[in-house]
Amino acid sequence: MANTGVAEGVDRAAHAWIKSYPEGVDWNMALEPAPLFHLMDAAVARSATLPCTTFLGRTLSYGEIGALVDRAATGLQQLGVVKGTKVGLLLPNTPTYVVYYFAILKAGGVVVNFNPLYSLEELAFQVKDSETELMITLDLKLLFDKVETLIADKALKGAVVASFADLLPAAKAVLFKLFKSKELARPRSSPVREKLRLESEVLADPALFEPVAIDPVSDIAVLQYTGGTTGTPKGAMLTHANIFCNVEQIGAWAPELVYGEEKSLAALPFFHVFAMTVILNLGVKFAAEMFLMPRFVLNDALDLLHKHRLTVLAGVPTLFNAILNHPQVKSFDLSCLKFCLSGGAALPAEVKERFDTVTGCSLVEGYGLSEASPVVTCNPLDTPARRGSIGLPIPGTIVSLRDLTDPTREVPKGERGEICIAGPQVMKGYWNKPAETAAQFAGAYLRTGDVGVMDDDGYFFIVDRIKDLIICSGYNVYPRRIEEALYEHPAVEEAIVIGVADKYRGEAPKAFVKLKAGATVTRGDLMKHLEVKISKLELPSEIEFRDSLPKTMIGKLSKKELKAEESQKTRGS
Repeated sequence: MANTGVAEGVDRAAHAWIKSYPEGVDWNMALEPAPLFHLMDAAVARSATLPCTTFLGRTLSYGEIGALVDRAATGLQQLGVVKGTKVGLLLPNTPTYVVYYFAILKAGGVVVNFNPLYSLEELAFQVKDSETELMITLDLKLLFDKVETLIADKALKGAVVASFADLLPAAKAVLFKLFKSKELARPRSSPVREKLRLESEVLADPALFEPVAIDPVSDIAVLQYTGGTTGTPKGAMLTHANIFCNVEQIGAWAPELVYGEEKSLAALPFFHVFAMTVILNLGVKFAAEMFLMPRFVLNDALDLLHKHRLTVLAGVPTLFNAILNHPQVKSFDLSCLKFCLSGGAALPAEVKERFDTVTGCSLVEGYGLSEASPVVTCNPLDTPARRGSIGLPIPGTIVSLRDLTDPTREVPKGERGEICIAGPQVMKGYWNKPAETAAQFAGAYLRTGDVGVMDDDGYFFIVDRIKDLIICSGYNVYPRRIEEALYEHPAVEEAIVIGVADKYRGEAPKAFVKLKAGATVTRGDLMKHLEVKISKLELPSEIEFRDSLPKTMIGKLSKKELKAEESQKTRGS
């Protein structure tokens, strides 16, 4: 089910969005698939002396990173990695991730991204399901201890362990070893030492790298695990062509980006598909300098943006919201920003408008999902924003709205429907799950589980997720609409709306709200604010104030924990 460009040759007049396309961007552009590691090879060949990564004060050039990629690819081949071998990355954002990501691909292997904060049980499930044979990690106890246990339990065959201290500038490395030694593991004395290879051993082999023939359309580059629309973790098979074409699509959408001149903040973790494509791969395509953050710290991020005049910032809405609510945000000069992209979750219109005012850079919202590598739509950078829109389909992408009960039927223009996608970035399918793969497609179109509408100019708007829909007295109530209305109140910093059991209406919306620092507001104040913005049916049955709201690893607001809490209350009553 690999896609090589279903939009190819389609009549340009057949789609409403084409008339709204930004000047200089061609929806019908040629998208030529290539092995994903060609991005790094091209940057090294053209720009070896330019800075590639800056990590905690130490900078490595594209030439230095490229040389490490080749040596690591050779070392992986010596360890038995062949075409199709699954190799895991259990790493924060570090040069080690960048090197081994491309080295695995160059050796013919398949990258399997692992969340470093996963529990041992979650890691064991993904290792088994993906058939991961080798794990790349660091000698930090937080990571290594889990890998060591997986090997001892025979869930994992072996691992490559890199030195964290070696990534730091010399002075910082000495201080880290001196004052943070308790955070370091001792792989040399591990009971599973024979199953481990230190990175120094992997890079030491002088053997010549053996090039591997890659068919970009059919060969898998990355197994990206996602809950999809069901919540059950599944490995989306993203081919070299899927990811490479998505990078080309995004690059075409941003003609303002200048090769060799951009500086980006890599604050989102690379193991997440949004960061992997839009920060890492797009950064390499443009030979950008990437400032890597192993974990997001707001003050450090603002310091990097201000001091190094960073130009590219991709993040989730909570990241941009955090910047806006920093008490000294006006003391940082953010006028250097030129390309700011929000994804991963709905961007509240109020956050976008405030960010534009504070920075002078238009924050544009994109939309995507792991199964689409991930970007599907994006707002133009050079036209006034359409409030609440996720934008236009990017080049080569068709978005079709399908009937919520019959996904084989397209709904008339103006009606709500399930967003379904066709394009070269759409996954090959789910790893070892043919039934789930079949259910996720309607013909050639990937079903997203999101409900949307399209206006007359081809702009799309997310109404809600099908699984988040609240059926209230038989009527559809969409949480996103209530959340957007809450964000318009000046005291509200974050808001989540979920459906809760209601004896009279079956289900009713409940709002969880975090207020801005120093703000005071009552439930009555918020209800009065909402009464003029949404219908009576949509008004929350409850508003609960919280000091913080649950978030995922990448900072997206998460409804899962709140739904579990409410479900527990219902069972206990």
